[in-house]
Amino acid sequence: MVSAVVPTPSRVESLAKSGIQAIPKEYVRPQEELNGIGNIFEEEKKGGPQVPTIDLKQIDSEDNEIRERCHQELKKAAMEWGVMHLVNHGISDELIGRVKVAGGTFFDLPVEEKEKYANDQTSGNVQGYGSKLANSASGQLEWEDYFFHCVFPEDKHDLAIWPKTPTDYIPATSEYAKQIRNLATKILAVLSIGLGLEEGRLEKEVGGMEDLLLQMKINYYPKCPQPELALGVEAHTDVSALTFILHNMVPGLQLFYEGKWVTAKCVPNSIIMHIGDTLEILSNGKYKSILHRGVVNKEKVRISWAIFCEPPKDKIILKPLPETVTEADPPRFPPRTFAQHMAHKLFKKDDHDAAADHKVYKKDDQDSATEQKVFKKDDQDSAGKQKAAKKDEQDANAEHKVSEKDNQDIAAEESK
Repeated sequence: MVSAVVPTPSRVESLAKSGIQAIPKEYVRPQEELNGIGNIFEEEKKGGPQVPTIDLKQIDSEDNEIRERCHQELKKAAMEWGVMHLVNHGISDELIGRVKVAGGTFFDLPVEEKEKYANDQTSGNVQGYGSKLANSASGQLEWEDYFFHCVFPEDKHDLAIWPKTPTDYIPATSEYAKQIRNLATKILAVLSIGLGLEEGRLEKEVGGMEDLLLQMKINYYPKCPQPELALGVEAHTDVSALTFILHNMVPGLQLFYEGKWVTAKCVPNSIIMHIGDTLEILSNGKYKSILHRGVVNKEKVRISWAIFCEPPKDKIILKPLPETVTEADPPRFPPRTFAQHMAHKLFKKDDHDAAADHKVYKKDDQDSATEQKVFKKDDQDSAGKQKAAKKDEQDANAEHKVSEKDNQDIAAEESK
């Protein structure tokens, strides 16, 4: 008698609640990705390097000395870590509480209700409720479900796909997005000054009020029976200019700092902020886009609310600003649109390659100086010399192909 094949649930939440004791093989990460994964609650208590906490209370102080001290601390964190906890950020605890309740309430709905908002990654529609699909990057799945949608500017909202339950979801999320946008302006001004530029320069370079998109991704990480074998989000750097993250005070964020994975402690009333690739490129590497990942646990559900501040896909060419380039420090990055940058990164997803990708342009001066070239051998130059020649050839080929599958993958990458 042939036993019936039971299909794997399409949502990680359903899989987690099915009573399994071992996770399916497609969720088991390669051994080299599992370094540094232990009990996340114990990891959080460890000593060692700590993600900086930046107090923004004096970011606009009329006292020059006090204001300058705040600006210098922010600049230092952006250069050394590329990630920080922001406190006294000006967004009320009441509003943040509403955002968390709204998102948490949506994910408390039965899966069947959430499916009404399902996206369709195969057609390039990434907005809505979804789960990671295996792609040619790693063939692996991540232990998370999510809800992804554009939250700013308002004229780019598609409220038809925003959750109707709870009723406060739309007003709370909309107001939070507006306040994050204002906070982004302040941060970009400080970082501009930190590069010796006029304060509005970086904001202009990433699209300004009209074209800078804010995309929200609510990440839902169910309890995992084998957290030592899985990842909620695999190692990556954010492609955004800035990323702002709330979470439900369950640890899970790890940063690759000074050659080791460091678990971020949970800081009450803070917003985590990442410097993304876009600012790393514009600053010619002076600001750091740090490699990071999300780990899971078997005791508590973790939820995070990430807002990615992204430049327009094709309107702007991202490259080091002339003021950041000198003879001693030539351009480290080739000119690309935001869409081209995402395509370049698309097939570099595991720890080994993501780390190599993060360093790929440290020695790329020869190619970068020739900015008029198409950089067809970009991937072979630095990363290929060091450790990833075979995979880099696939990357270079994939970058220059124009196919429907590439477009679908790029759309899926945008929801990372």
